[in-house]
Amino acid sequence: MGKALDGVRILDFTHVQSGPTCTQLLAWFGADVVKVERPGVGDITRGQLCDVPDADSLYFTMLNGNKRSITLDTKNPEGKEVLEELIKVCDVMVENFAPGVLDRMGFTWDRIQEINPRIILASIKGFGPGPFEDCKVYENVAQCTGGSASTTGFRDGLPLVTGAQIGDSGTGLHLALGIVTALFHRTHSGRGQRVTVSMQDSVLNLCRVKMRDQQRLAHGPLKEYSQYGEGIPFGDATPRAGNDSGGGQPGRILKCKGWETDPNAYIYFITQAQVWGAVCDVIGKPEWKEHPDYAKPAARLPRLNEIFGAIEEWTKTKTKFEAMEILNQYDIPCGPILSMKEIAEDKSLYATGTLLEVDHPVRGKYLTVGHPVKLSDNDVKVDRAPLLGEHTDEILSKVLGFDQDRIKAIKASGATGEVARQAAE
Repeated sequence: MGKALDGVRILDFTHVQSGPTCTQLLAWFGADVVKVERPGVGDITRGQLCDVPDADSLYFTMLNGNKRSITLDTKNPEGKEVLEELIKVCDVMVENFAPGVLDRMGFTWDRIQEINPRIILASIKGFGPGPFEDCKVYENVAQCTGGSASTTGFRDGLPLVTGAQIGDSGTGLHLALGIVTALFHRTHSGRGQRVTVSMQDSVLNLCRVKMRDQQRLAHGPLKEYSQYGEGIPFGDATPRAGNDSGGGQPGRILKCKGWETDPNAYIYFITQAQVWGAVCDVIGKPEWKEHPDYAKPAARLPRLNEIFGAIEEWTKTKTKFEAMEILNQYDIPCGPILSMKEIAEDKSLYATGTLLEVDHPVRGKYLTVGHPVKLSDNDVKVDRAPLLGEHTDEILSKVLGFDQDRIKAIKASGATGEVARQAAE
């Protein structure tokens, strides 16, 4: 089996999370990802949230597997020249600098096209064109401006951000799709193009069901929301709905046995219309199957709090796994609330490569998330993240074809950093 992106070379000018998520996905598909880092410092996440002394952080290692690292001072004339040579031999250049940084470096889109007309320039920005386009954006800012925070949480509480990194990693996923689409387009156009994704746009795309509800408000209350059954009027914007389902089938998070001491002893329970009879039988309410107040979905909507209260009385007598085992026999949609510890100990996830341990020369073994997309013909082993500048010589010689005299001159100029210069001496 080969690699889906064999022969594709990515110039990775990204840092922190959004860009590295994108380029790691492409590396897992088999692309050769060359990560350009500042000499002596590298990606800022190498030194953030460290748990092992003198080792790259998990923040860095879990976002930069399967890549090669070259250190390069692009303000140095020699370093800038090396960068131009890399642009010539790469298919894609990915960056998530603040707005205008690449232009100030002298690498405008026009200049990049002059160097390599076939290259794809892929960029992540916080906002698209508009009043906020020059603003700096981080994960939680993106969640707040993309509609996620205002629609997350409980009606009587603060807006909440989600633990899922939909602003950073979500944008990286969108950009990866844009890149492979541009690569496909190039196969018949012969030309490169710009691919731009904003974090606000990506979060909004992931919140489209809440934009759906915003429009539905013009035609009446949102009947699947808890507040409808409580007789609380709706305002002019999509409200926070707690743990209500975002779809047409009402759902809630309910307590299970042990909830008093275990913060994750809960299950998500959906009262799907097709299995309503089974739900009634399981929870000991067979009379609800024919009762006019409960038999039909429309009749149940004003009574969801009562219904889920009755279901919870049953779930509290079972552990989340016992409840799931029983409910699955009747095809009742449900799912246990799994902690990160429980997920990390799930052997089935290791069997599929979704989780795996990787050896690192400094920190030892570490757990990482594998490729979430499984291709039957994409045989790519998940490798550890590179050490800072680990592949500088390899890239200069094998990718760019520089001879040893040229490499020594580049190092002597300081273009690859202090460590490389000392090694050359």
